[in-house]
Amino acid sequence: MGMVKKFDFAHVAEGIARQAGALLRGFYAKGVATEYKGDVDLVTEADRASEQLIVEKLKAAFPSHGVYGEEGTRSGLDSEYRWYVDPLDGTTNFAHGFPAFCVVLGLERRAAGLAADADGEMVAGVIYDPLRDEMFSAERGKGAWLNQRKIAVSKIATLQESLTATGFPSKKRHESPNVHFYNEITLRSHGVRRAGSAALDLAYVAAGRLDGFWEFNLNPWDTSAGYLMVEEAGGTMSHFDGGKFTLDSRETLGTNGLIHGEMVHLFTEMFAGRELGAIPSPAEFAARRAAAK
Repeated sequence: MGMVKKFDFAHVAEGIARQAGALLRGFYAKGVATEYKGDVDLVTEADRASEQLIVEKLKAAFPSHGVYGEEGTRSGLDSEYRWYVDPLDGTTNFAHGFPAFCVVLGLERRAAGLAADADGEMVAGVIYDPLRDEMFSAERGKGAWLNQRKIAVSKIATLQESLTATGFPSKKRHESPNVHFYNEITLRSHGVRRAGSAALDLAYVAAGRLDGFWEFNLNPWDTSAGYLMVEEAGGTMSHFDGGKFTLDSRETLGTNGLIHGEMVHLFTEMFAGRELGAIPSPAEFAARRAAAK
């Protein structure tokens, strides 16, 4: 099944993400061993060290490219190519020793004359889970890959049979409307997971492990690589109303494409404050499933 094509950028990003991942593994082991549970300093140190390594290696490999990092790196943003970097997605998990975090690198190509507030085109992305040694990578027109095997979104056709994921903001959680969506979709599906790393959730949609993912108010470094990955794996990315996805990521909805319409409909009805249809009983679920066959 090996790599049938040559990546222009993703192979370099893979190597850099691997090195950053190894660095994070070291910090993580140290934190778990010393029971620095929820320790902010450890996370800050890991986060900064990872971003520093990534930025140095990116600059060496692609001197003309810009870098936009979560930890504050802003350089060469007027370049044709811009890397979005999340050196540690899943910081709360990391701090508590919960094993779900990753390194994210997404590459955007911005054509000459593009307005500053307009999105360019995502051309490459990697999401690396250092604890499972899983490297998700994608390049425009070349598919999505997991450890050099091609991946594709799931074939689950209905929300009632799907497993989805979401996330909640770490700050102002009590103000987040998402708990209402979480409740409705939990009741109407096989379940909703909340693993604490948006980038990994999007990678899992691409790999068919999840059928959909939604979240409010993410950042471009959370979504840039996953956006491309979901699309290259055959899925669909949009805002909650089905409109074109944008990197400002106020709304992120990524699915296998098959349940996209159903999820958009649910969001539309909920935002409008309309009463949703009754939730089918297990017997009705079974009857619907049989009828669908």
